[in-house]
Amino acid sequence: MFARDKITYTPIDLPDRLDYGPAESLEAARTFYDQMKRRHTVRDYADAPVDRAVIEECIRTAGTAPSGANHQPWHFVAVSDPAMKKQIREAAEAEEQKFYEGGAGDEWLQALEPIGTNDQKPHLEEAPWLVVVFAQRWGYFEDGTRFKNYYVPESTGFACGFLLAAFHHAGLVTLTHTPNPMKFLNGMLDRPDSEKPVMIVAVGKAAKDAKVPAVAKIKKPLDEIMSTKE
Repeated sequence: MFARDKITYTPIDLPDRLDYGPAESLEAARTFYDQMKRRHTVRDYADAPVDRAVIEECIRTAGTAPSGANHQPWHFVAVSDPAMKKQIREAAEAEEQKFYEGGAGDEWLQALEPIGTNDQKPHLEEAPWLVVVFAQRWGYFEDGTRFKNYYVPESTGFACGFLLAAFHHAGLVTLTHTPNPMKFLNGMLDRPDSEKPVMIVAVGKAAKDAKVPAVAKIKKPLDEIMSTKE
């Protein structure tokens, strides 16, 4: 980060250098792919607690993501309190009902049919943790002077990707939920107007009878998502 009275460029030697050879690099890439392809969006959660320390370490990982001007324009609120989770569910379902009753439009609802979703979101109560991600549109110096953050959606998106990967690496399952509008989360979670809620991540262990939609296993092949200019 930076301070108002000390905005200077100070280069240091690259720390934590990874110097893999070609074979080692390829093996590392394949190992990570093998792990990440087993990540699934899960709506069925086991009645099993998850230690706060695990949630903290995963959020710590998310905080290492790159960001515009290194402003790190994000905040994560981790919620385990049952009453608060119930409030979040009720408010989210109220918005989802509007969505499914016509707000989304026929084309969007048709696209969602293979996923099997509806306006009921029990996972928002059943998951042991909800992590609500806020994007900070601006910040303040210690003297109260306001400063602008840059590339906020992109930066927060990077952090969310890191967060989901960290949870998966820790043996947990997740579901990302984005009710629209989400402004109700600011008041519930005591976050300032400078922050925009962008995502609720339900986190926990998968129930023994957890199901996922078959279509979720269909991924585009590499030649559809990649092109090269060599």
